[in-house]
Amino acid sequence: MAKAVFTTKVTPAYKDLPERQYHFPRTYLNQARQAVGDFIVYYQPRRANADLASKGGSQSYFGMARVTEIIEDPEAPDHYYALVDNYLDFDHPVPFASAGHYYENALRKDDGSTNKGAFGRAVRLVPEEEFDLILKSGFAPILKDEVPLPDLKLSEFAESQMPFERPIVEMTVLRPFRERSFMHNVRAAYSNRCAMTGLRLINGGGRPEVQAAHIQPVASNGPDSVRNGLALSGTVHWMFDRGLVSIGDNYDILIAKSHVPEDAARLLNSSGTIHLPKDPALYPNAHYLKFHRDRVFKG
Repeated sequence: MAKAVFTTKVTPAYKDLPERQYHFPRTYLNQARQAVGDFIVYYQPRRANADLASKGGSQSYFGMARVTEIIEDPEAPDHYYALVDNYLDFDHPVPFASAGHYYENALRKDDGSTNKGAFGRAVRLVPEEEFDLILKSGFAPILKDEVPLPDLKLSEFAESQMPFERPIVEMTVLRPFRERSFMHNVRAAYSNRCAMTGLRLINGGGRPEVQAAHIQPVASNGPDSVRNGLALSGTVHWMFDRGLVSIGDNYDILIAKSHVPEDAARLLNSSGTIHLPKDPALYPNAHYLKFHRDRVFKG
């Protein structure tokens, strides 16, 4: 087993769904097979799509997952899928370099410039210590709350200032850590505003009242991804989990009319659509919306 980086664009040329699968050609089969059973991080390049002149990608690491198996693509010769589980968004994107330091040493030439040839490899194996540092940087906001990190300066790669009680990978598979990270990311994506009512309530302690809801439930193998999440007030969260409301592919609010009292329906956005994150990359994914409509919604 080996840790790895999987590169996927904003609009992938391949059939990627980072929370579930990574699609790749035979060129990377050996590296991908070495990652089976181990964890990978996802990297978004500058190119937003297959167009060589396209831009808009964040040039940063944005999430992690565990590779469970490699299967052939039955529709495309010499192409494969890496199936994944335990997907988790980082609490903030991690740029490939910070203050002149590269998280992957292989991406830096001896003269300090970027090794574009290495960047051209969509699947890259990485040493444990480099992988660990990417995760620590990606989850820094949550880790600061979980353990004391005095004078934390991630840009300086100060390993000695990060006294974790257990390896970071082990922490990320625990439900309390994942729930805290998911809540943090969903609230941030929706600016602490309920997607279905527009309400943005902050309690006396300065904490937002809005909750983070999974679209495809965790009990049904739904991932802890912002794209599988919604910021909802407590009442609407209860209604959503019980299938009294749902969301169409055009982000319109669907109501199970025979189950929702008129007074409750009046709480929902008068526009008939949900409020969306500012970043389109964080919009609810159609795959998870369909799951909720097909398996949970009572309409």
